[in-house]
Amino acid sequence: MTFDDSVPGILPCQGIEALIATGAISAEAPFDADQVQPASLDLRLSDRAWRVRASFLPGARRVEERLADVTMHAIDLSPGVVLEKGCVYIVRLAERLALPTGLIARANPKSSTGRVDVFVRLLTDHGAAFDDVAEGYDGPLYLEVAPQTFSILVRPGTRLNQLRLKVGDPPRLETRSVGVDLGGMAGGGDGEVVGFRGRRHAGVIDLDRIDGHDPRDFWEPLYAPRAELLLDPGEFYILASNEAVEIPVLQAAEMTPIDPSVGEFRVHYAGFFDPGFGTEEAGGRGARGVLEVRTHDTPFLLEHGQTVARLVYEPLTERPARLYGQGGSHYQRQGLKLSKHFRAW
Repeated sequence: MTFDDSVPGILPCQGIEALIATGAISAEAPFDADQVQPASLDLRLSDRAWRVRASFLPGARRVEERLADVTMHAIDLSPGVVLEKGCVYIVRLAERLALPTGLIARANPKSSTGRVDVFVRLLTDHGAAFDDVAEGYDGPLYLEVAPQTFSILVRPGTRLNQLRLKVGDPPRLETRSVGVDLGGMAGGGDGEVVGFRGRRHAGVIDLDRIDGHDPRDFWEPLYAPRAELLLDPGEFYILASNEAVEIPVLQAAEMTPIDPSVGEFRVHYAGFFDPGFGTEEAGGRGARGVLEVRTHDTPFLLEHGQTVARLVYEPLTERPARLYGQGGSHYQRQGLKLSKHFRAW
């Protein structure tokens, strides 16, 4: 199978399913029925992991060759294992790639992963960059996992990141600024919650338990009566975009890292928005983007409407067979919303 890169774009779900059918994407366990999203593929943890003392890029070596230099101990995830906050782990994924000519891939954390402040990055053998998979790559996939605020319980099959497959180099169709809501949709008046801050000494989050945790045990609600919020270094915040986000059915989007010129903080670990998110056709009109915010070395005063990120839109190669939210979604039509692991506030 080869792809014509004269018509660059992101593969929709039916293209991903064709790659699975031909073996270009394979796995050590049968694929889950809901694993293929409208323009991305959820990736699953296998049973094999390592606690490491440092992050790394394999460069000229294979990942498991490089692991010999940094591994503290190996871990079997089969019974379910707690990955401790402040520690770094490498986990082999269940999926494997044999990318055909003309196709590259890029990974990003799933939205639910970013919303619990778990930092993840994809690794490939001989990879020179995180999250990018080169044309023609044939080999296993690995995930660096670094819980920041909460310790997490995972097991084989847990999904922490997702893969987008691209034909050629898709053009940027549009770049839109994203502002933060501290006084509009999410609230702003006395008694109205505009965001959440992670509690430092909370318990363990089981990433496979949906609606299984009391949010009050993990989050502190935030208020902004003056439509501003002081971000403290080292703290993790969940906020919402001031603008509705809509991803047309023939496009997908990625939330790009913050430009240092507009603030020294990181926004939105989870960067992919699938086609149909926030659209009327898919029943999501008015949906906001949820922002995962962590400031760097100094306190930062954030004001209502301030630009905190940018959305970059790219074309699909064809209309997807299904849109985001069709068949069910935890985040379509969302406003200010914690991850799916928590019951309603």
